[in-house]
Amino acid sequence: MKIGFTGMELPEGKVKFEDKSLLALQEKDKPKKVAPFFAEFIKDEFVQAEVIVLPRANILDLLILDMEKFEVRLNRSTEENERDFLQGCLDKLEQEIPLCTLDFSEEERMILKEIAPHSFKPVVLLEGNEAANNIIALALEANNSMFFYTSGPTESHAWLVKKGSDIVTCAGAIHTDLARGFIKGDVVAFDDYFKYHNFKECVTRGAAKLVDRDYIVQPGEIIEIRFNV
Repeated sequence: MKIGFTGMELPEGKVKFEDKSLLALQEKDKPKKVAPFFAEFIKDEFVQAEVIVLPRANILDLLILDMEKFEVRLNRSTEENERDFLQGCLDKLEQEIPLCTLDFSEEERMILKEIAPHSFKPVVLLEGNEAANNIIALALEANNSMFFYTSGPTESHAWLVKKGSDIVTCAGAIHTDLARGFIKGDVVAFDDYFKYHNFKECVTRGAAKLVDRDYIVQPGEIIEIRFNV
C-alpha cells in the first residue's frame, strides 16, 4: 500500500508494519520464514498514493490542488446539473472538507473518477507527531483494509485485502492458482488458533470451519485453501 504524505517528517520508502498478530503467530509456530506487511511512504506525491496522510493544519496543501481541478472542469462544463454538482464539491473543499468524507451517487462518482481529486481517496488527518507504524494502522483503517493470515512451520504470512472479501478473493491474494482451483476453505478464528498445537489439530478438533466460496473472511482469521488445478 502506498501512503502519500506531506507536511511532516516520515521515512520515505518501504516501512515494515509492526503487526502484533503476526508476531504472536511467529512466536507460536516458530516458522522458518516470516512475511510481514510493508507500506510504502511517498513524500509530496498523491497520484500514486492509495491513502493520503497529513497534519490537520496542512489540509489546504491537499485541498487547494483539488480546488484547481474542479475550477478547470467547472469552466469547461455546460451541463447545469453537472455544474451544480461541481460547485457543491468546490464549496465543500473551501470549507476544508475532504471529498472522501462525503456520500455520492454512482453517477457523481463517475464524474469524480474523471476529475481524479486527491481527497476522493482516503485521507488521514493527524493531530500531532505520530509514529510511522501508527500512521500505517490509521491508513489501513481509512482504506477499509484488513489482514488475514496463513501460518505454520514453513511460513507465517500476513495478507492484506479489503474488509468484506470472500475466501476466493483471499485465496487469489495468496496465489491465483488457489482461486482458480478453489474447492473449500478451512478457517480458524485468531484466538481459537492459539488453543491448539497447529492448524491440523484445529481441523481435527473442530475449531476450523469448512467453508464454501461465498464465505466472507473476518479480520485476523487463519486460513488454508483446498484446491485442485
